[in-house]
Amino acid sequence: MTASTHWLATACAQAVLERGGNAFDAAVAGAFVLHIVEPHLNGPGGDMTGVFVTASEPDAPRILMGQGPAPENATIEHYRCQGLDLVPGSGVLAAAVPGAVDAWLVLLRDYGTWELPEVLAFALGYARDGHPILGRVVATINSVATLFAEHWPTSKAQWMPNGRLPQAGDLVTNAAWARSLDRLLAAAAESSVATREGRIDAARLEWREGFVARAIVDFGRTAHRHSSGTDHAGVMTLADLAGFEADIEEAVTVEFRGYTIAKTGAWGQGPALLATLMILDGFSDEYLDPSTARGVHTILEAQKLAIADREAYFGDTTVPLNYLLSSDYAATRRALITDAASHEFRPGTVPGHTPYHPVLRTEYTTEALSEQGAGASAGVGEPTVAAPASAAPTRTVAEPETLSTGELRGDTCHIDVVDRWGNMVSATPSGGWLQSSPTIPDLGFCLGSRLQMTWLEPGAPSALTGGKRPRTTLTPTLVLKDGQAVTALGSPGGDQQDQWQLLYLLRTIVGGYTPQQAIDAPAFHSTSFPGSFWPRTWEPGGAVVENRLGEPVITELEQRGHRITRAGDWALGRISAVTREPQTGLLQAAANPRGAQGYAAGR
Repeated sequence: MTASTHWLATACAQAVLERGGNAFDAAVAGAFVLHIVEPHLNGPGGDMTGVFVTASEPDAPRILMGQGPAPENATIEHYRCQGLDLVPGSGVLAAAVPGAVDAWLVLLRDYGTWELPEVLAFALGYARDGHPILGRVVATINSVATLFAEHWPTSKAQWMPNGRLPQAGDLVTNAAWARSLDRLLAAAAESSVATREGRIDAARLEWREGFVARAIVDFGRTAHRHSSGTDHAGVMTLADLAGFEADIEEAVTVEFRGYTIAKTGAWGQGPALLATLMILDGFSDEYLDPSTARGVHTILEAQKLAIADREAYFGDTTVPLNYLLSSDYAATRRALITDAASHEFRPGTVPGHTPYHPVLRTEYTTEALSEQGAGASAGVGEPTVAAPASAAPTRTVAEPETLSTGELRGDTCHIDVVDRWGNMVSATPSGGWLQSSPTIPDLGFCLGSRLQMTWLEPGAPSALTGGKRPRTTLTPTLVLKDGQAVTALGSPGGDQQDQWQLLYLLRTIVGGYTPQQAIDAPAFHSTSFPGSFWPRTWEPGGAVVENRLGEPVITELEQRGHRITRAGDWALGRISAVTREPQTGLLQAAANPRGAQGYAAGR
């Protein structure tokens, strides 16, 4: 079974499974297709995080770590001297060392079975021969057309050839990326190591130290426009690119209602979901129903507390997770939840640690925004629903593609695969979307903007530090029962990723929903914390809901003090999932219907 955020990625991954490949072969093939067909949501210059189990060790969840660090020269002092008080949301100063490609190749080398040319054939075909471009990609290009025309000519050349905006359904190619894939495959074929693993490592080495690395560094030396409205050159070096290798790590887990939930370490936001579950585990089931006002209120309040701790303690540093995920600590946090919505930022107290309190901005204006309007920020961020401009207690925002400001944010992709043997993987590729930074013409892709999640304040656990990973929002989930993986799931959506996944977990584990019912049900999320993406504002007491939640529920939430934004009937969440019943071997898959783009398939 395969489920992903684009039908072509699902179809290609499923084709691998049908031809005898395993879940890891299929996931890598699908992921490289996602680079092509969802270029407004991810790219080869971005990052990724995965969680998986193997059929031989079904009780040992592992993390595929594809989050690159900040370049060594990316220092707070350098950015402050550039006149910045936040890391920009677009432009190469926001770029971490790209980690996605190396991570996928590590997964293929260590756990896959196919040769590299077979796996990359799908993506190479779409890059060279073309694929029908999505209307959403066209809308994204249109939103940054002025930026491309005035400041990013290489992006204009790639995405608006001959100065013309493509139309939805046009066949588009990426010849430069096709040539890059060919060169990586040539490096693998010419390897002196006569093993499948050696050939894959040769391609990895060409990426880290060969033509890819050289083109990235050379291109970054030229200053270009950032979301700050100012021009800057990059700081990435050949040593930065050569020094990063993706890795496999142990997962962090908690028990909830008899299930084991596996997430990344605190260099990602995954443990915040685990902390939320620990808080909610102390409530009876009627408080955990996302279809009632009491349930929505309880869930939102628990999320605010857990995400406040994310801001206060999480980062690529020593994080007291044993304490933050303990039952005793969860009880102290649970006691703070009342019948009224909190409008405070409330991190907890951890012995021996001082919580970081970020700057709490409710608005942020730069030269770019003041001169060009809100649409100038179209290339930044990752949230599926952009922050509304109005400060009224009740607001309405449209689908992300039709926001009244013209604002269009970057997002993310996702893919889940389970095979006949019980291998299971969930992965969230992101970053390097076409609006992140200018296209590198020799490569056919741009760099990501993950460093916008770091702070320019010394002492913050996620402060910008050369060689340290930014605290990523990428957060796929694996669920185990009695020592066997039963569900792999995930969602795009920045800070909303785990909030939407929490609803899925509550509805399936507590509510008894089927996977598709849980994905289809009305979604909501909190905005009552500093956003992870530029311009890093927050909305005290804010919550975004789908209208289908129902007017009586929404009215009661407002009466409890939540500042509600109505997002439309089908606007929030892009979850996909695959499941396996260990006793019978029955496989299932489910995908998000919102936007008519995600797809689940299998047999």
